[in-house]
Amino acid sequence: MTAGNIFKAALAHKKAQIGLWLSMAEPYLAEVSATAGFDWLLIDGEHAPNDLRSTLSALQAIAPYRSQPVVRAVSGDVHLIKQLLDIGAQNLLIPMVETAEQARQLVLATQYPPLGIRGVGSMVARSSRWAARTDYLDVADGEICLLVQAESVLALENLEAICAVDGIDGVFIGPADLAASMGYRGQPFHPAVQAAIEGAIATIVASGKAAGTLMSDPTVARHYLALGATFVATGVDVLVFANAARQLAADFLATDPGTPGTQTPSAY
Repeated sequence: MTAGNIFKAALAHKKAQIGLWLSMAEPYLAEVSATAGFDWLLIDGEHAPNDLRSTLSALQAIAPYRSQPVVRAVSGDVHLIKQLLDIGAQNLLIPMVETAEQARQLVLATQYPPLGIRGVGSMVARSSRWAARTDYLDVADGEICLLVQAESVLALENLEAICAVDGIDGVFIGPADLAASMGYRGQPFHPAVQAAIEGAIATIVASGKAAGTLMSDPTVARHYLALGATFVATGVDVLVFANAARQLAADFLATDPGTPGTQTPSAY
């Protein structure tokens, strides 16, 4: 956890940030991922089995490295946002934001009164280093980077209005949910879905906000970056492991019991 916000500053300066999704919900592997040198690592609380304590552990594991943690909440619940901010999350990604009013409520949840409604309890929280950062209440509002996910037909219809909300730093396009909302569930590469994503990136970039997405296909990811997307996650830890493990097994295992490599391996 760093005074100021490196990730927020990079997005403001339109400096591309390459990330990795952390879905294993395991701080030890979060730290392993941090050694790879990604610009940002997404700690997933929506589709991974993370709770507040495991999210805290992941934040602590990543802290010594250059990678900046981004926490995806399970929802935009005001009380959960308060807890995530207090454990030191500076960068939040909130799913399923479909209207400008939702976006405005999220901004309020991330800011202290009189600007917002965030509860004041930082003295006993990691966010202020347990009151060691004596200026925390004065600078905290400006250090929060708030990213919202637009991942439905309704969200894209309201995209310009969402982007216009002051306090929103960036908009993330969720390909899988958007595809489902458009009637192409499981087909994020359908031409109509890809056209919608490209149009959304153009709208976000034109608004001056940062555009982001998750794309494990390197060719498509580079295409999004070329269109102006600023924060792009290029893989998911659990799938990187699953694919590597399956490939390793396929390389060494065979159905013929007489083929070398089919015997039970040694312990190490």
